[in-house]
Amino acid sequence: MSSIEFVAVAVWVGVVVSCVLLARGLRRSRPASAGSSAVLHDLSEAAFLVGGPGGVVDAALAAMLADTRLVGGGPGIVQVRPGARADDPAERAVLQAHAAAPSGWLYQVRYAAMLDPAVQEIGDSLAARGLISPPGSGRTWRRWGVTQVIVCAALIPVSIPLTIVGLVARSDSVPFIALVLPVLLGGIVVGGVCAARAKSRLTPAGTRALFAMRRGYLNDQSPYVRTALFGLRGLRDPYLRQQLVPAARGTRLAAAQSGARPHRSDGSSGSAPELVPLVWCAGSDGGGGGSSCGSGSSCGSSGSSCGSSGGGSSCGGGGGSSSSCSSSSGSSCSSSS
Repeated sequence: MSSIEFVAVAVWVGVVVSCVLLARGLRRSRPASAGSSAVLHDLSEAAFLVGGPGGVVDAALAAMLADTRLVGGGPGIVQVRPGARADDPAERAVLQAHAAAPSGWLYQVRYAAMLDPAVQEIGDSLAARGLISPPGSGRTWRRWGVTQVIVCAALIPVSIPLTIVGLVARSDSVPFIALVLPVLLGGIVVGGVCAARAKSRLTPAGTRALFAMRRGYLNDQSPYVRTALFGLRGLRDPYLRQQLVPAARGTRLAAAQSGARPHRSDGSSGSAPELVPLVWCAGSDGGGGGSSCGSGSSCGSSGSSCGSSGGGSSCGGGGGSSSSCSSSSGSSCSSSS
């Protein structure tokens, strides 16, 4: 075996091993589906799959603005109509956030409601049932996949001079680039696919459950249902879009005003990233044990993590929320898929 052929074998072995380890690691990082629990119980859970806590609050705001329990009091400002009541925990979180934000700025109300324990615990429940991955669980494998793509792509032009050297040394030999190009292209494809899967927080079971919920509400065009199932990009009402889209984009500002440090995300669950930032402080037990964003708790102090997506920010208490996610110096805030 010539030295050129030995290098080709080494490239094959390296790329194949990297692909196998990447695929295996990514598969093990995804939570196992809980079988019969791999269904959505209500539209709030669908909204969390679509846009995280922000999606849940957006759906609640759309419902309350549509039936005038909330009314616009000026550009970006909302007021609560006297006697307005909440129909679910997300709407209660909105009313509590508004009561704690005397200015009535909608982006501040939205951010504070996102950090409400009742909203956060929706994600914990979904993670416990294997429908969504906890924050940060796919970051390592996304980086691995991106690195594999870059290395394989870089080796293609590098193989050209080695091909020339091999042909000069042995004119009857197979060109080096012909030996390694198939595995390099395969490494690029596998790395790209795995990186994309790691970026998406939805698990296959979560994707199926969301599609099933969308089929069940196929003919319902109400603002609440459209926002819950498709995020703000599914909202058609011009007035509601005028109110909610700027509020969603103001989440970074609300986080900064609350003292939280914004982090760049590596993805969201299928929603327009510039519209639906994600701030989820997962429970320290990986779901089901209660969110770490809540009264008397500290995000990160027990090994939990804070995920941000789509231009959203890291966990932080804001706008009257009882969350103490930004108060712990030991918090582990990470971007997630």
